[in-house]
Amino acid sequence: MDFGAFLGNDALKRRLQESFRQGKTSHCYLLCGVEGSGRRTLALQMAAALECKDERNPGCGVCPACRKVLAKQHPDVITVDDTEHKNVAVDIVRQARSDVFIRPNEGRKKVYIIPRGQDLGAPSQNALLKILEEPPEYAVFLILTTSAERLLPTIRSRAVQLQLSPLSYEQAIPELKRRFPDKSDLELADALEQAEGYLGPACEALRDGLFLPQALALANGFAARDGLAVLQALVPMEKNKREQILPVLEQTRRLLCMALRARAGSIVPGDTVQALLRGRTGAELLQAAETLQTAADDLSSNVGVGAVVGGLCVQLK
Repeated sequence: MDFGAFLGNDALKRRLQESFRQGKTSHCYLLCGVEGSGRRTLALQMAAALECKDERNPGCGVCPACRKVLAKQHPDVITVDDTEHKNVAVDIVRQARSDVFIRPNEGRKKVYIIPRGQDLGAPSQNALLKILEEPPEYAVFLILTTSAERLLPTIRSRAVQLQLSPLSYEQAIPELKRRFPDKSDLELADALEQAEGYLGPACEALRDGLFLPQALALANGFAARDGLAVLQALVPMEKNKREQILPVLEQTRRLLCMALRARAGSIVPGDTVQALLRGRTGAELLQAAETLQTAADDLSSNVGVGAVVGGLCVQLK
């Protein structure tokens, strides 16, 4: 298999290469990882290997079948998604269930890529389960999900689970340098640290800015032990929606965690992280990071915005 576009995850790639070379493939795979971890890239390369004409090196990347798959033009590689809605409607899955019994048009397999497995509701998952219980021998399902736990145990038990891992500094930085030649080494390292080793979020951070201004203001106020600055950063959030506040809390927590790692000598700190190191002890940084995580969990559990922000105003002193 040609994994040129899929970085890292060497053990996973060796496992896939060996099983595809021996023809020991499953009818269902779960590709698990955060957004930007490479799930879509891996799914296309697996689909190419399933359709490839080269039996000795499936997924060669150069035969007509591979080129069609990688160009997203192969008639037997089908995306199952509901782009107009947050959750994938059961009717979309039922359409795939009907289609699966039509034999492949030109390929060896019919490959169904489900890019938002975590957004399949219970009815959609149950409809999918009916296909997975007794699929035709030519059908393969590649289910992408942020977490395997978002899927029914009965689906997980019928699938091979592939957990995608973050990249090391040595694996990711050369690729980031290639994509962002104008960025400094420190900016690249900060972006990779913020993204916790995942290439996609690191690229997004480099394009859109490493941290939101609100997160920097909150972290710098906390670092300076400036209660007024902390209040000025938090109080306006009471007027925001949950989805607007969560990224601020998450990025502030990441800055605190970066300071903790910098204290251990694992990263080179930027200005805000240096301020946190100067102004706060390790115990204070850890306590604040846990406070922010609890606040984010509360918001996700539909606790009121006002209550969460008010609590942070008291706790982040």
